[in-house]
This record gives sequence, structure tokens and C-alpha cells, in this order.
Amino acid sequence: MKPIERQLLREVPGIRRYLIVTGAAAGLSAVAIIAQADLLARVLSGSAMSILLVLAGVVAIRAALAYGQTVLARRTAIGVKTELRERLLRHIARLRPAQPGGAGHGQLTTSITRGLDALDPYFTGYLPNLVAAVVIPPIIIARLAFADWLAALTIVVTLPLIPIFGALVGLHTRARTERQWAALSRLGGHFLDVLAGLPTLRAFGRAQHQIGVVRRMSEAHRSATMRTLRVAFLSSLVLEWTATLSVALVAVPVGLRLLDGNIGLATALLVLFLAPEAYLPMRAAGTAFHDSAEGLTVADQVLSTLGSTDQPTESPRGQERSDHPVSHRGDLVFDDVTVRCPDREIPAIAGVRLRIRPGERVGLVGPSGAGKSTLLAVLLGFTEPESGRVHAGGRDLAEIDWDAWRAGVAWVPQRPYLFAASIAENIRLGRPDAPMADVRQAARDAAAEQFIRALPDGYDTVLGERGAGLSAGQRQRIALARAFLRDAPILLLDEPTAYLDPESEAAVVAASARLMAGRTTLVVAHRPALLEHVDRVVTIEQGRLRERERSVA
Repeated sequence: MKPIERQLLREVPGIRRYLIVTGAAAGLSAVAIIAQADLLARVLSGSAMSILLVLAGVVAIRAALAYGQTVLARRTAIGVKTELRERLLRHIARLRPAQPGGAGHGQLTTSITRGLDALDPYFTGYLPNLVAAVVIPPIIIARLAFADWLAALTIVVTLPLIPIFGALVGLHTRARTERQWAALSRLGGHFLDVLAGLPTLRAFGRAQHQIGVVRRMSEAHRSATMRTLRVAFLSSLVLEWTATLSVALVAVPVGLRLLDGNIGLATALLVLFLAPEAYLPMRAAGTAFHDSAEGLTVADQVLSTLGSTDQPTESPRGQERSDHPVSHRGDLVFDDVTVRCPDREIPAIAGVRLRIRPGERVGLVGPSGAGKSTLLAVLLGFTEPESGRVHAGGRDLAEIDWDAWRAGVAWVPQRPYLFAASIAENIRLGRPDAPMADVRQAARDAAAEQFIRALPDGYDTVLGERGAGLSAGQRQRIALARAFLRDAPILLLDEPTAYLDPESEAAVVAASARLMAGRTTLVVAHRPALLEHVDRVVTIEQGRLRERERSVA
């Protein structure tokens, strides 16, 4: 058994139960095979014509066992795929969005969707045949040993040839399957990037070039797939020849001994019926192996992603102490906080010390890349400090439940993400159960109601992906409406007026000023309009705070 198969057994307990039931069913199938062969040999030899009904019953039992194994295999495949998808989605949800994960979006998307579906042939074809190959041949050989020891010995000698040839071909197949899956992952990731950046590509006249790139990547995936299929077909031919020659080595001596009268007709028929059945499970397992190789490759990558330690995730420590209340009304204190990005030697912020009192509005200014947004990311739990602590109401944020903490925080980023849903559903993001009256009031507070009413379906207007159909200023006001509706005591504004025209900026500034009233607020801003509404301004340069803090009159 391969390492990935052993890991699947450890990670998904349902597979163990499936193997136990499949092994028991294979044992019963072996008994039914022997009974069928024995009864059929006796009927054809003319020694027992009255047992046809018994023979029919045994055939029906074999059919029922095969049907039951098929149903169980399909249910197991569905259960395993569902569990792995749920775990992968939970893992993605725990990733810190401010830092890159180990797998690209395209690879993760391909794995969750088409990738895990490749496990179907493994559970419905290869694994049950592998179990049958372990259980059935020894039972058949034991029965043949009592009937004709020479035939049993021939099978014992020739039977290992099938897995030996299968393993030799399988080593070659595995490398080709990994290359095929890598080509598919690259294609999926690149195609996703092309779709996301299509307006930019068109603006710079590079859309046609990317069509050629996608075509070449598609051709590379097609070529890798065809090479894998060629190996699969050739290996199936090798296994079939090996099994056929092995059966011939059993059948020819039996036929010669039957002509010489050294073996009875019923015994010869029994050997001829059972010999192919002894080789069949291994032949089927070898054939199904190539169909299942892609699924195992995907499962290996999924489990590697789930078990990767280099992808930063939220610490579960806070979950163990979630019974302690989280205070959003106390001081926010950055105590010698340093944050370092994995791909940079210079820290994003270094030795930051800052205290924000309840209800205080603090502006953060500084050049791009100075570390302003990193401070917000630390408060949101998107970035974990390398050293230092952040306290809220006397509690260390590293020891709290992040979901409980974020429930009291409203965040308005530079580029708010709007989902392909209605305007009302986008505003309700922080309070899904909010009544429509509260949604309208939040829109009015954010100066968004006027343009919403002008839309074809008003609040029921369904947006395109990423808010397609709205201008940048309108999307920003929807984000502010979200914050108004959430009514959180802590407010984080990350350059909400960036990329806006003067009219939109004035509307967003006025709405932001209303939103900041009475809330502990941290505002990242380049433009002076928002800074007129804060209590003090802190400057960040090269990841460090200036010692003097300038108050705003």
C-alpha cells in the first residue's frame, strides 16, 4: 500500500469500515465462486442434473454481492469526497488572507471541483478489486489444492507475475499522471488569472497573446493526458497477455491429463472454471489502477495542503478559552509589535507601540508600503506578529476566539469585495438576519440610498462578480453601509477614499465621519479630507511609528 493510501486510511475513518465490509463481501464472493464452479462442473459432467435451482441461487447470490459492493463503493466515494472538500474549505477559511498560502487559487479550485471527482475510480474500481485480489485467490487456490494440486501449484507460481508487471508499469504511470495533473493545475490557475485580469489585458493589447498561451497550455495538458492513456492501454495489454498465458499453463496440462484419463471430467471442469477466477481480481485491479492514479495524485496534494505547516492559519488557542468574554470597549494596545512577511527580510512593521483609547479616532499616515494596512491586518487576525503583543481591554488577542472578536469589528477596505448577490444581501453581510428597515437606514447613513433606488430592482438588484455594474464610489458606499448595519464598537477604515473622484470622495468622507462617531476608529488615509475628522494622527515610516503624534484641532 502506498504512503498516500495509508494516509487516507488515517485521515478518513470511513475507509477502514469500507475495507472491512468489502473484505467480508470478497470472502463471501470467493465461497460463491467455488460453489458455482463446483455445481456447474457437476451439472456439465452429468453427475447431478437436479441441482440447477441451487446453481441459479448461487449465481443470484454472486450478483447480489456484486451489486451491494458497487453501491457501497459509490457511497464511500461520495462520503470521502464530501469530507475532503469540507476539510479543504475549512482549511481555506482559516488561512490568513494577508499572507499567501502554499497553493494557488487555480490549483485549489481545480482540486475542490474536478480534482476530487477523480477519486471515484479509486473507490469504485481499484480499491474493491485490490481487496478482492488479496482475499479471493488464496481461497480458490486452497480449494484447487484439494482437487488438483498440480494446477494449484501452477497458479501459485504464475500468479505473482501479474502484480510484478503491474508494479513495473505503475511506476512509469505515476510519474506521467503527476505531470498530467500538474499541467491541469497550471491551466486552471492561469485561466483564472486571465479571466480576472481580462480588462487590463485588453487595455494593453495582450488579450490575443494570452489566448495563445492558454492554447499552448491546453495542448500540453492534452499531450500529457494522451501519453498517460497510451501507457494505461499498453499496461492493460501486458496484464491481459500475462493472465491469458498463465491460464493456458493451467488449462493445457489439465486437458492432456484428461485425455490420458489421469483426471476426472468434473475435476477438470472445476479447475478450468476456477483458474480464470483466481487471476481475475488482479487483472481487474491492474486495469483499474491507471484510472485511479489521478485520484490518488489529487488526494496526495489535498492532504499535503491540509497538513502543510508553512501556510499560516489562525491559532486554535482562542477556541479553548472562548467562554471568556471578549471586550471591545477597552484600550487597544500595540506592545512592541513586529510583523515580518515570509518573502521579505525587512519587517513590515517593527517595534510598534501604540495605545488607542475607547472612542478615540486615530489616523495613520505614511508612504505606501510603510506598514499602515499591516496594523489593520494584525487587528483583524489576518497577520500574526512575529514578536510583541496586541491587547484589547486587557486581553491578549492571541488568546481570544477570533470569530467572537471580529463580531465587534467593522472593516472597510480600499477595494471592498461585493458578491454576485443582491444589494440588500451585500449590505447584510455582517448581519444576515437584519430586517429590511435596518438595511435601508444603513444605506441612507452611507449616502447610498439614492443610487440604489435608481437601479432597476432597487435593493433586489443582483450585482455581477466583484460588484460589476457599480462604480468605485458606489461600491465604497455599499461597504460603508455594511459597517453602519454591523454597528460594531471598533471601526477600521483602510483608505476608503482611494481611487474616488472628488464628488464620490466628498460623499464617502461625510458618511465615514458619521460612521466614526462614538466608535474606536483606526483610519488609514493618504488624503487630508478624512484626517479632519480624527482626534490625532500617527505617522508610520519604514514600519516604525514616529515618536511624536500630531493632534488634529
